[in-house]
Amino acid sequence: MEAAMGLMRRMPPKHSETALSALLSLMPQHSSDLLSQVDQPLQVLCDVDYGKEFILCEYNRDADSYRSPWSNKYHPPLEDGPYPSPELRKLEIEANEVFAIYRDQYYEGGISSVYMWEDENEGFVACFLIKKDGSKSGHGRRGYLQEGAWDAIHVMEVGPEEEGMAHYCLTSTVMLSLTTNNESTGTFNLSGSIRRQMNMDLSVADGHLCNMGKMIEELEGKLRNSLDQVYFGKTREMVCTLRPPAELVQVRLPDS
Repeated sequence: MEAAMGLMRRMPPKHSETALSALLSLMPQHSSDLLSQVDQPLQVLCDVDYGKEFILCEYNRDADSYRSPWSNKYHPPLEDGPYPSPELRKLEIEANEVFAIYRDQYYEGGISSVYMWEDENEGFVACFLIKKDGSKSGHGRRGYLQEGAWDAIHVMEVGPEEEGMAHYCLTSTVMLSLTTNNESTGTFNLSGSIRRQMNMDLSVADGHLCNMGKMIEELEGKLRNSLDQVYFGKTREMVCTLRPPAELVQVRLPDS
């Protein structure tokens, strides 16, 4: 199982679905663990009642149906699917409205969804999802990428309130893939994923949504910086080593 998880961590996001299917065939006894621990690129479905798209994931799925955060209905219809309590559903609606604003400000478009459900410890769990298709035919406004996707999954576990405080545990995963194709450089592909966790005890005076939003914003900023340093920084270093800029080559050439 440890080797399988190590393999999935190193697998490009665009190939993760194929790799997971192969592992499930090889290790059927660990299927539940693999499906619960391996994050895959997010899929999208349209809520016909509201005319709005929502994100599909393991956290809003029951059998082969997915619950929409907009209409609170399952697609396809499901009679006995689980639903959040009325109080939690009210918080879920507010979270979707606020997170849509956050998505537009940071991502200039894309799709977001928030799902909440009660847990066994008298608290609740919230899942914040963002999917941005940055390709020329998708949500990309600048048109630089032939293909490009950013999938962010933020799972927040909120403990029960005690003396005006609550414990928050945030696990965030970001999957990035991009492909460029032009005459000067040819086809170039870069992809990877990164996961981090954050724990905090915070006062609930300002509300759970405010606390969760601050933690997601902080951790997502750290993930973006890590991706920039690890993936883009190392790529620049390798490219400049293999193919140094022309002006640098001229400086290094000895005088004739």
